[in-house]
Amino acid sequence: MSAKRAPMAPPDLPGFTYVDVLGSGGFADVFLYEQQLPKRRVAVKVLLTDRMSSGSVEEFTAEANVMAMLSTHPAIVTIYQAGVARDGRPYLVMEYCPRPNLQVRYRREPFPIAESLRVGVQVAAAVETAHRAGVLHRDIKPANILVTEYNRPALTDFGIASTTSAAAESAGLSIPWSPPESFADSPRSDPRSDVYALGATVYTLLAGRSPFELRDQRNSAAELIHRIETMPLPVLDRPDVPASLQRALERAMAKSSGDRYESAIAFARALQTVQIELSHSVTAIDILDDHVPDDVEQDEDDGLTRVRGVVSINPETTPAAGLTRPSAQTAPSAGLGQAAGFAPTAGAAPRFDTAADAGETVLRATPAPAAPALPDTVRRERAELPVSLDETVVRLPPAFVEPADPPADAAPRRRSRTGLWIGLGAAVVVVIAVIVGVSLPGILAGTPGETPAPAESANPQDPVALIVPPPEDVVGAAVDGGVRFTWTNPDPQDGDFYIVEAVTLADANPDAKSVTVPEIVVPADPSGQTCIDVTLVRENGTGSPQPARGCTP
Repeated sequence: MSAKRAPMAPPDLPGFTYVDVLGSGGFADVFLYEQQLPKRRVAVKVLLTDRMSSGSVEEFTAEANVMAMLSTHPAIVTIYQAGVARDGRPYLVMEYCPRPNLQVRYRREPFPIAESLRVGVQVAAAVETAHRAGVLHRDIKPANILVTEYNRPALTDFGIASTTSAAAESAGLSIPWSPPESFADSPRSDPRSDVYALGATVYTLLAGRSPFELRDQRNSAAELIHRIETMPLPVLDRPDVPASLQRALERAMAKSSGDRYESAIAFARALQTVQIELSHSVTAIDILDDHVPDDVEQDEDDGLTRVRGVVSINPETTPAAGLTRPSAQTAPSAGLGQAAGFAPTAGAAPRFDTAADAGETVLRATPAPAAPALPDTVRRERAELPVSLDETVVRLPPAFVEPADPPADAAPRRRSRTGLWIGLGAAVVVVIAVIVGVSLPGILAGTPGETPAPAESANPQDPVALIVPPPEDVVGAAVDGGVRFTWTNPDPQDGDFYIVEAVTLADANPDAKSVTVPEIVVPADPSGQTCIDVTLVRENGTGSPQPARGCTP
């Protein structure tokens, strides 16, 4: 945004606290607010008072509706709500993207190849989604691509967007990224105009400048327009840019719209092809399609395109609520296409299922055949073992588990007594070995066995470390009201406290006091010398074996 003028005062919005100014433009200011419930930072775009003509308000309302309709796409800035402030200014509450936008970044240095391709595919998917909803962006450029906290691009500023069926002249444009037809006597826009701007944006990220901006030459608006209309696309001066990527950008930015990619998704797939050629991770294409036929082929591009159902908010409420999609009770022909002002694709037969628990209509693919039911799990009850969430369940050893009852027609099994006698005999031998304190190998060999060494503790402890040291430097000094004693803890630990006893000749059983700090004030002894005994005690109750004594001179 431009900073040529000072921003207006931020409006007072109920439930929001103003934080800072984010930017100022020709038609609106953007402020950072903190929403109280739910607690989060948001960007609030506020229309300027002097721009509040009927046309500007209509454009502002159209932007709210367009962005809300597409708001759930991962590469489009989310709109939370829209409304009118108390001073009459319309505003949008949007997702706050704290990272620098792509214009700020490319002016610092060109983007790496891998990131440029990833961003290109993701933004192209957002543009394709808008086109399928009947909306042209018409102002795609690096400055209008924000970056979320999770480092994902987010397309914003649909302020001059229009429906694809509209033929009116553009309300505005950004010359360095606009196609030649935008400068004709009768300007026109179509989806391939946005494809040109997409290609110009990716070129800019790679070159660190707009496509027809020439170094060490004049780059006025008139000169840029002349180059866009007549000059071939300059070759990227980077050795790591493959020829296939240069060709893809040249086709996307062809002078004649008929020579360009027919759609944003076609351009995205061309960028995916370059990713595959360079052995990069292939970025998936996320698109929202409200007109998916029942017989659409699944995974026709090996999962590189993900089709999602359209779910969005209604910005005309504060807070925004509801869906822009038809309900399950409405006819499919009254879907998103008519709401956006264009007819649905011929032959499309979308399926609508109602999610009863969510209260919304969800587009679902044809369900797969149900999987065969798994066999039921048999649960055996054990009456003798009560089961409780706060009790330990004791499980019997396998040798004592009673076998399941055999079928009625099965022949009774005969148990072998030989194994039983052998087992009892072995048990008797082990018991005798334990009683006499000798090992079983010693009995079998006829010689006394050595007594086995006791097993070592899994967590051996140092007996010296268990001794609690007595306090040190017990010193007393006369103060108002008695004698103040202080001391030091040679090994302080959490939970330590002290037992203090006043030592006097007249009292053989002095009172003990517990303190948590290494100091205390006691009454002065009439004899002229006051003494105390101090014992350090740990949190577990272990104390020093001998108290430390301190006396006044």
